[in-house]
Amino acid sequence: MKIYLDTSALNRIFDDRSQVRIALEAIAVQSILLLIQEGTVELIASDALAYEISRNPYPQNKMTAFRILQLANSYQAFTTETLHRGQELEIGDNIGKLDALHLACAESQQVDFFITCDDRIIKRYKGIMRLCNPVDFILLMTQSGDTI
Repeated sequence: MKIYLDTSALNRIFDDRSQVRIALEAIAVQSILLLIQEGTVELIASDALAYEISRNPYPQNKMTAFRILQLANSYQAFTTETLHRGQELEIGDNIGKLDALHLACAESQQVDFFITCDDRIIKRYKGIMRLCNPVDFILLMTQSGDTI
């Protein structure tokens, strides 16, 4: 099973966990990272992720996020097709430019789940992938009988 963790999901582990939702999502992302390390799921990375992580102003968080990207089984570079698809998503689904590029890269790699903490992306995306937040992904994996 291929998954794509967007930057909002990757960065969730660094967030202040004083709010219940953020704490749950952080724990879920940590669980997903364990699934990646075990080989239960395959992480897909992209130029969009590398670019956004490179802009992180916190050196320790940036270094950790880049280490996570090294666990990826596949990497999607920007291509003419992904850039064009990103523009389509930006205009058609009213999604921000960088978020649209994440989605285009993930679509190009035919991921099974695009995991994000951004509710707007989940609500607006009308494409072919299944989108969910990290907690929902862990619950789906548990309910479907997949290994956790």
